[in-house]
Amino acid sequence: MHNIDLLLRPLSAADNPAIAGVIRDVSAEFGLTADRGYTVADPNLDHLYELYSQPDSAYWVVELDGYVVGGGGIAPLQCCTEAICELQKMYFLPVARGQGLARTLALKAMGFAREQGYQHCYLETTALLTRAIRLYEQLGFKHIDSAMGCTGHVDCEVRMLKTL
Repeated sequence: MHNIDLLLRPLSAADNPAIAGVIRDVSAEFGLTADRGYTVADPNLDHLYELYSQPDSAYWVVELDGYVVGGGGIAPLQCCTEAICELQKMYFLPVARGQGLARTLALKAMGFAREQGYQHCYLETTALLTRAIRLYEQLGFKHIDSAMGCTGHVDCEVRMLKTL
């Protein structure tokens, strides 16, 4: 097996098309597509750098041999007055899975969130993503009954919250 060169780094403007492609590819892989009844039109998907360049937000990509193969970020939970952030857009291509990258990125994101003064971290996902849910549980996220904020993730029936 050859040595792979993985790099976790902040998102740049030049990464916008690549990370949007990763998110679309992974969504399709898990059947999270419009033809299956999922709402996939995210107006920000092609402009993540601009979105995460806002204060109190950050996004990191995983680069493998010069190609973006995953990413994840943190941003304020919309329509919420409390000090709650949201772990967002955690997506990894198959080549980047099983190496602890999601855990590393989630821990980095939560560290950033603590530095920004957030007290809780919220996330939404779907029951199809069983490995992701297990990771979030291991990281201390607790399942909660109802959605928080106004994320627009109408298809995400799994909601979790962690005290930072």
